Amino acid sequence: MKPYQYYVSCMLDWVEKYRPKSLGDIVGNNAAVRQLAEWAANWKIGDEPVLIYGKPGIGKTSAVYALAADMNWEVVELNASDDRTKSVIDKIAGSTATTMSLTGASRKLIVFDEADNLHGNADRGGARAILDTIKNSCQPIVLIANDIYGVAKELKSVCIQVQFRSLQARSIVPRLKYICSSEGIKCEENALLDIADESSGDLRSAINMLHAASAGADVSEREVATSSKDERSTIFDLVGAAFKGKDDKRLMSISYEIPDTPETTEQWIEDNLSSIKDPADMALAYRYISKADEFLGDTYRRQYYTLWRYAGAVMLIGTAVSAGGAGVSGRIMPPSRWGRLFRAKKQKGLRDSLFRNLSETYHMPEDTLRDDMLIPLSIIADESPHEFARQNNLDKDELDFFLHDKARSDAVIKDIQKAEKEKAKAEKKKKITKKPASVDPPVVLEQEQNTEPAAEPAVEATEKKEDSSQSTLFDGF
Repeated sequence: MKPYQYYVSCMLDWVEKYRPKSLGDIVGNNAAVRQLAEWAANWKIGDEPVLIYGKPGIGKTSAVYALAADMNWEVVELNASDDRTKSVIDKIAGSTATTMSLTGASRKLIVFDEADNLHGNADRGGARAILDTIKNSCQPIVLIANDIYGVAKELKSVCIQVQFRSLQARSIVPRLKYICSSEGIKCEENALLDIADESSGDLRSAINMLHAASAGADVSEREVATSSKDERSTIFDLVGAAFKGKDDKRLMSISYEIPDTPETTEQWIEDNLSSIKDPADMALAYRYISKADEFLGDTYRRQYYTLWRYAGAVMLIGTAVSAGGAGVSGRIMPPSRWGRLFRAKKQKGLRDSLFRNLSETYHMPEDTLRDDMLIPLSIIADESPHEFARQNNLDKDELDFFLHDKARSDAVIKDIQKAEKEKAKAEKKKKITKKPASVDPPVVLEQEQNTEPAAEPAVEATEKKEDSSQSTLFDGF
């Protein structure tokens, strides 16, 4: 590439320059792309929005813009850089959802990017405003998120979920070759494979790495080695190196590169000691871990953090000796205690939220519900799960808290959601198709004018029961 060509190329971000213009240009995730195309082709007023989720850099936003281009839709986007308070969403997305495009586009595509980051004061009321926009929208809506678990459950329940997965290296390499060809750069096959592997399925990162490696010259393995997106090691590198029996100096060097403390490293290594098949070697590894734990205890007791290096050396070098270079069989797993702590925290949060909502519904203190009414509520839920879930607006996790049967809870909530969707569609269809009938005034004949007036209808003497203004535990059961 000539110098002036490289200068012009550097003025453009390659990620934007080579962003797909059509769904056919999207790399990988063929099933998800087809699902998006079918949703857009068949979309009509009242249909569910789409929630696209997956790790960053794998084509979620690009797919949405490519879809809009294919369908001749105008894109209206709100992302985390915008204030997404209720007033802002109502002003921008709310008005957009009920008006037609002025640019000649057939429709507007409303995009809420980073839907998993609706939190804090800046986004106060945002999730509720998005729900209101979805309910009243006459335009298609797409939500994009990196973490599906960070999206409010109310939003997930009303969306069609489409997952984008990390790209394989063999899918990334052809795209990198195309960019090199377009830029007039000669590239080595092994260099592009190294970039694809280093990117860990992130196409955006791979393109940026290629841009950095080109640097006005051809792309070689040597250039790639100096342009990796992040040369810092991770805890996975450290655990893998320890079980593969790397030399002592290399192990300690990796341990200094990672941000994790020796206590965290100890938990990772301990949970993967099951990879050591020989019982004697495993016992030896536990002995080294135990000694390292003593150093950690002395560190916190004396507040003398120089001892950390001894803890790290004992656990890492001791594990390397015990494993004998056999490596880790299967995947390197995070500490199991983290999962137990997470589940306990999640269960506590679910319980507190559930009893807080039930307290408002039944006008009873949370302590009373939790201590005295848990068993009666569980019996009611078991006998009439559909009515119980519908009356208390429960999701599948909240219903499972009473039923202790995930499959049954999931089936009940799906039945309720299906019934609600069918009811909503029927009502919307009825509003659209219903037209006021024109009734001609009755013709009164001259002979009928002298007839006697019809007798007034008899008034039924049925008593009307007074409506209860307060719901109780056993309403509807």
